[in-house]
Amino acid sequence: MVNYNRCPYAKKCGSCSFQGVPYEQQLATKQKEIKKLLGNYGKVSPIIGMENPYHYRNKVHAVFGRLRNGTIVSGVYEAKTHKIVDIENCQIEDEISSKIIRDIHGLLRSFKIKTYDEDTGYGLLRHVLVRRGFTSGEVMVVLVLGSPILPSKNNFVKALRKLHPEISTVVINVNDKKTSMVLGERNIMVYGKGFIEDTLCGCTFRISPSSFYQINPVQTEVLYGKAMEFAGLSGKERVVDAYSGIGTIGIVAAKQAKEVICVELNPDAVRDARTNAKRNEIKNISFYQKDAGEFLVQMARQGEKVDVVFMDPPRSGSDEAFLSSVVTMAPKKVVYISCNPETQARDLKYLVKRGYEVKKIQGVDMFPWTGHVETVCLLSKKAQ
Repeated sequence: MVNYNRCPYAKKCGSCSFQGVPYEQQLATKQKEIKKLLGNYGKVSPIIGMENPYHYRNKVHAVFGRLRNGTIVSGVYEAKTHKIVDIENCQIEDEISSKIIRDIHGLLRSFKIKTYDEDTGYGLLRHVLVRRGFTSGEVMVVLVLGSPILPSKNNFVKALRKLHPEISTVVINVNDKKTSMVLGERNIMVYGKGFIEDTLCGCTFRISPSSFYQINPVQTEVLYGKAMEFAGLSGKERVVDAYSGIGTIGIVAAKQAKEVICVELNPDAVRDARTNAKRNEIKNISFYQKDAGEFLVQMARQGEKVDVVFMDPPRSGSDEAFLSSVVTMAPKKVVYISCNPETQARDLKYLVKRGYEVKKIQGVDMFPWTGHVETVCLLSKKAQ
């Protein structure tokens, strides 16, 4: 039985817009929204929800600061402000990760570690990021500091690991700029190997501090399973995985395709992707560190052909250069995964006008209690 008790931080935090709403009702609302945005293109299958829609976030981020009276606080920014909501326990975050953040909070005073002040630029600890492998149980703690020097760092890590022996690696991320970005560009390994591994869809993936990895592993398997089902790979296809991240979709697809070409802009993610391919003994795959739109434009100009394109763009969707290149290359199938059905609807309109038809639409509830939903669509090239 799902407990619908309203989170005590709901009003200030603002992340979970469905607080207090029964889960079945949340799913019905999201299904209605998908139908409204995408229903003109084809039949929308019933949304796939979670059996247990709590504590699913395997990536937990807390911002650290200090109140005027000197009290250290950690949590999230209040909606539309930079005031920190001090959160003790979050209903959607991984419980072990949340406890690690609370215990880091508790260690700061004894180690005389000052929290960062956004207004003055003084202080050291800005954020803490914890990522936990759902299958592996490996835990990575990233301490985001305003300087590369953490006083008594070895003793601090020792004290933290005494409380949490499950921690596999600790990394210092240096963010010394006045910016709203959480992570800086430099990582310093303090303990362990500097990354964790996890298993998804039968493949093992390496996750670094800045790598993109879906935050809900249970529903990610559902989502990627649907994407593979829609692609219907037979082992003969040449496939492009655009916006490929650490290679999750591409590596899973490579087991069922002839060749997979992955393109991703983030250099850390590409590095992890290459390692992941070797780790999983996948040899029919290649990785390119380039903008997906520019890469596909180049492929189209060279007259290259592919059978299937997987695309999983950011919330802003794809640009016209990318979409026009897809049209030029004319793959038989396009499997479009989206975390924003609104921009997906815009992109579908472009593709449908240029010779594609939407065959299947499936919503997957990756983010219970929030207003976000993930969708996957299958488009097929119309017969000439």
